[in-house]
Amino acid sequence: MDLDAVRTQFDREMRRDARPDGPGCTVERVGDVVRQTGPAHAWNGVLWSGLDAARADAAIAGQVRHFTALGLGFEWKLYAHDHPRDLGGRLRAAGFTAEPEEALMVADAEDLARTGRSAGIPEGIVVRPVMDEAGVALVTEVHERAFGIDASDLRRQLLDRLAAQPDTVAAVVALDGDRPVSSARLELQPGTRFAGLWGGGTVEEWRGRGVYRALVAHRARIAAERGYHHLQVDASALSRPILARLGFAQVSTTTPYAYVP
Repeated sequence: MDLDAVRTQFDREMRRDARPDGPGCTVERVGDVVRQTGPAHAWNGVLWSGLDAARADAAIAGQVRHFTALGLGFEWKLYAHDHPRDLGGRLRAAGFTAEPEEALMVADAEDLARTGRSAGIPEGIVVRPVMDEAGVALVTEVHERAFGIDASDLRRQLLDRLAAQPDTVAAVVALDGDRPVSSARLELQPGTRFAGLWGGGTVEEWRGRGVYRALVAHRARIAAERGYHHLQVDASALSRPILARLGFAQVSTTTPYAYVP
């Protein structure tokens, strides 16, 4: 895989030419910035920018004005290869807070679907697709237990997409009997080469037992069957080594910069 070429494709398809990722969201290019604006429970933020040192501060101030006028917090998703090189420092100076850095990792969907067949589901675990409100409730429960955060926004996002755009998301939950122990979702943007792996989380007592790997392989098969070329994930420090062993390669890093009005 030509990682430089894949990164260029990713920047073009998923950032510069991005499509809205949910009902009620709009993506627009304003000068040298591409942003998504949606309801308060949706992801609001800057997807791409093509800035230089002379224009960066004014562009940052413009996005702050836009989202603040709507009463929305938002995120500037900064990648290591973005310009200018001091953009992170400029965002901090404007009142943004840097969240933990993640690795942008990619894998060939067909390759991973093929090799992932050996990543069997652990004994006692059943993987089910999430199709309705009851399934979304299980995903929300896992997310809150695994990450220790409020997942009410995720719940609303999933319900919105399953109702209005079911072909753009495939969520799954792993059950130990009737108890949810892991969940994850695959986000699909028709017309692009990339399918995104998001929200993979496992409750503490089931970690290290192969559930996470099984859900990666499961989603890889869905992506390949639907014609997507690449899997993409923003990997935390915890999941990075697991994904590397599965065949993912790092093409950049990304740091979310959060702004709260």
